[in-house]
Amino acid sequence: MILTDALGNAHTPVDTTPRIASLVPSITDLLFSLDLGDQLVARTGFCIHPREAVRNVPKVGGTKTVKLDRLRELAPTHIIVNIDENTRPTVDKLREFVPNIIVTHPCAPEDNLGLYQLLGGIFRREAQARTLSEALTHELDALRGRHFLPRRVLYAIWQDPWMTVSRDTYISRMLKLVNFHTWPEDPAPVQCGVEKSGDCARPNRPDTRYPTFRWSSDVVRNIDCVLLSTEPYSFTEEHVDALEKQIGKPVYLVDGEMVSWYGSRAIEGVRYLGQLARELR
Repeated sequence: MILTDALGNAHTPVDTTPRIASLVPSITDLLFSLDLGDQLVARTGFCIHPREAVRNVPKVGGTKTVKLDRLRELAPTHIIVNIDENTRPTVDKLREFVPNIIVTHPCAPEDNLGLYQLLGGIFRREAQARTLSEALTHELDALRGRHFLPRRVLYAIWQDPWMTVSRDTYISRMLKLVNFHTWPEDPAPVQCGVEKSGDCARPNRPDTRYPTFRWSSDVVRNIDCVLLSTEPYSFTEEHVDALEKQIGKPVYLVDGEMVSWYGSRAIEGVRYLGQLARELR
């Protein structure tokens, strides 16, 4: 069986016990859901789920500040990276000593089905992957069977400077499941994907996918509400209260993991969005 990752690189199922390093928090969570925790030999400091289990997995820095010497000592046979999370220079250096690098890049909730199949196939966890696929499909079908009033939302992921998400992101497509349409409207259609360059890749037009902005009357006029994400910036209810007073529009705190983490967390995330839309109604 040949399995293809986000860059089109072919991978074959393992024939020996793998030593897996994950440089993507949501992928680390997924690996445990696939019963691969015993094969995980390295993670980043941002890989915090499942909380008890990951404590036994060595940390090798951050998603963009990987400790290459430490990772080399741990001798992984496979490393899983993500186009948004990890940098091209880091991946280029990893290729010097890691036999198999698996590149991921989910762009929509449905892409998780392919992600389950990819990792389940490579690491021979097909049954676990099918279970996750069935669970996600069930949640997606349940959500699509409901009617949600359209809502124009600004999903903030950072401040100083303020940053949001374009419609060419996984987050925006998750929100669209409940008829939340993110601001800004993209000035032109952007194909979610990658531009190949050698053995690595970069997102198409990265400057437009997570744009900065300034609050103005025009911005406020074009939105119904603001969603402040708990990650990557740790927005709190204090931020919610302050921003509501500033702009005069409803502001809500949302669980960033539920909206932005793909992998097995997406199953709970889809259910969370349905509950959130019901509460905001």
